[in-house]
Amino acid sequence: MNSTIRAKERELSKMSPFEIKNELIKLAKRDARKATGQFLNAGRGNPDWIATAPREAFFLLGQWALSECTRTYKADPGIAGVPESEGSMARLKHFLMVNSTLPGALLLDEAIKYCTDTLGIDPDSLAYEWAEGIIGDEYPTPVRILDHTQEIIRAYMAKEMGDNAPGFGKEYDLFATEGGTAAMCYIFDSLQANHLVNAHDRIALMTPIFTPYLEIPGLDRYEFDVVNIEANEMDEEGYHIWQYPDSELDKLRDPSIKLLCLVNPSNPPSYKLSKRSMEKIVEIVKTDNPNLMIVTDDVYGTFATEFRSLMYELPANTLCVYSFSKYFGATGWRLAVIGLAKENIYDRLLAELPEIQRKDLHHRYRSLTPDPDAIPFIDRIVADSRAVALNHTAGLSTPQQIQMSLFALMCLVDTENEYKKAMQDMIRRRLKALWDSAGFIMKEDSDRVGYYSEIDIMVWGKKFYGEEFCNWLEANHEPLDIVLRLAKETSVVLLNGSGFAGPDWSIRASLANLTEEDYVAIGHAIHKILEKYHQEFLEATKAEK
Repeated sequence: MNSTIRAKERELSKMSPFEIKNELIKLAKRDARKATGQFLNAGRGNPDWIATAPREAFFLLGQWALSECTRTYKADPGIAGVPESEGSMARLKHFLMVNSTLPGALLLDEAIKYCTDTLGIDPDSLAYEWAEGIIGDEYPTPVRILDHTQEIIRAYMAKEMGDNAPGFGKEYDLFATEGGTAAMCYIFDSLQANHLVNAHDRIALMTPIFTPYLEIPGLDRYEFDVVNIEANEMDEEGYHIWQYPDSELDKLRDPSIKLLCLVNPSNPPSYKLSKRSMEKIVEIVKTDNPNLMIVTDDVYGTFATEFRSLMYELPANTLCVYSFSKYFGATGWRLAVIGLAKENIYDRLLAELPEIQRKDLHHRYRSLTPDPDAIPFIDRIVADSRAVALNHTAGLSTPQQIQMSLFALMCLVDTENEYKKAMQDMIRRRLKALWDSAGFIMKEDSDRVGYYSEIDIMVWGKKFYGEEFCNWLEANHEPLDIVLRLAKETSVVLLNGSGFAGPDWSIRASLANLTEEDYVAIGHAIHKILEKYHQEFLEATKAEK
């Protein structure tokens, strides 16, 4: 390959894959106009579906809430009052009876029964929170999360993150945030602001991992010393199983590692943490590193079967981030929660800080309460999200919280898990279409989720063409070359796996945003590029002779 091109590709590879994606899209669209007519973007994992029932319920509930406002006061031009609590559930039920055939009515009726009968929520209090919340006429109160929204999301987390663990959820406090992105930023900021992790401290990342977890620790304000825990385990046939060997997990025994971050199931390659790895981490924390703080990002947990979050296995150590964006096709809604057990090591570590740091934090939060030392870490995250001084205006907007509640309630009343089964089946069909058309072998693995697929070109190059070919490919091309060629020659956009701290020659495909037929085309495109590389190799080998 031309040395100038290789140098340019090396420079590009230093960028975030999500920034490289923009260049790939330009290349792919240009080629699509000139030749192929197709443009297939499987780079970013934005779903191509939406959950309809909770949205129908949201809009129908909004109509009732408006009628509650005009009931209390109505004047021209378009002025109304605000909702009232007393008798609100009776009025909501009457509204649903009159409009029982409208989309959303059935879910709202089932949701009311679940909240009042199963969760024991006062009916008028529930209806009032929904009316006032969806109208958005008040600041979020409490600022961390609305009362009944928290009860509902706790139950949802118990089902989806705790594998229906009995009693799981009530022991957790939740903070509703503007998507998982905001949750990540808030957590890193508060950990540092509260002296729980300081500049140059050691943190561990379970890789491959979503790129911001790689990029944030290197920012000037953090400058963490990062240790990668690599999912480099392979089976006896040389295939990736994307799990963590004991030799990697044992790195966590070092008590100088203060924080562990992971995405579970992983992004990429979209495998849930194996039972063995989970048990190993639990053992390590309990025996060697009891103060290890853990941030687990479980956004893809709902696509896995029998999923158990580390927040359940190590509740005292684990902060959980869960986003509603992918499962419900709701990236534009920006809905997520941070969950932390009421009994946790974060609060204990705060109490054990040196006196000079405790005085600093006393000063930081003194405007919030006469006893700032007693503020739990989860509430410090809330305050820090608004530079402390604006804590009174913190919180996710109330309409967003109501939509989040309705997303959760749809799943809570879905006793047959029909939605979950449909989502999982769709993802698996697309994954199979991609791998079959590329000619790859997919072995059975109960830990595979499949929202993304990470494909190690070196593994398949060796299987198809031998080790000599792989040596030639590595010597003559940059790893980024394959995603560039896919974009230029086939109008297919995939991301480089190296940008996620995966194998250098791996590529990452999202299975969430195209049709099965499109993934067949992408699989063929990958195989086509591999074949071209092989032809170049054969010609180069022949020329040498």
